[in-house]
Amino acid sequence: MERVRLKRPVSEQPDAAPRTFSSGATILDLALGGGWAHGRVINIVGDRSTGKTLLAIEAAANFVRAYSPTRIRYAEAEAAFDRQFAESVGLPQGIGFADDIQTVEAWYTDLTDFVKNMKARESSEPCLYILDSLDALSDEDELKRNMGDASYSAGKAKRLSELFRRITKDLAGVNCTLIVISQIRDLINARFGEKYTRSGGKALDFYASQIVWLAQLAKVPDTVLGVKRTVGIEILAKVKKNKIGIPFREAPMTL
Repeated sequence: MERVRLKRPVSEQPDAAPRTFSSGATILDLALGGGWAHGRVINIVGDRSTGKTLLAIEAAANFVRAYSPTRIRYAEAEAAFDRQFAESVGLPQGIGFADDIQTVEAWYTDLTDFVKNMKARESSEPCLYILDSLDALSDEDELKRNMGDASYSAGKAKRLSELFRRITKDLAGVNCTLIVISQIRDLINARFGEKYTRSGGKALDFYASQIVWLAQLAKVPDTVLGVKRTVGIEILAKVKKNKIGIPFREAPMTL
């Protein structure tokens, strides 16, 4: 059977493609269709020690090469971010930080304030907001209930769905890229299909333009003065969704 090739509409021709900035890895840029997209929602998903935060730091560093660091905000919700170490591996100085984000509602307030601030500047330059990570956020209802109380754990997913409905157009209006970092979770009793998921429900699956899953393949060892140490990791990045390029591409990397 002959394959049907759909012709792109004019708005989707290469010369009308969204602008991008580098992820810091050429092979990942190629898999993404040029890099991270300006003015879109991006989701980076992975297990521990797969380079999620490092990719976010690289995104900020490459963003600053073209724009001001004052147009970046980093929301750290895990209370485990070492700024000194992050700067040693490339995090630009001068970016704004949000360290007191505990709930989806607080994140929404901080994100909308950032968007309003960028809009008030009346500049056409893009901006960047990074959340590290979504899994560290609760919702206000969860904080109010006691540990052990019955819960269907649906409150956070509902809040996130509402958040993206409210904020997506505003992000595009100020050309703000939103990078959301997520941890993987096991799907209990999964007999076929995907074995892993991430928190927050289906909202990110719908609103994100680029979704990248990271998997650790192996550790990279090195021997110095007779002592063997791990000096890096081999990562496989899978582009599970891509609205600006070809999806389902894979990019092996060494971090």
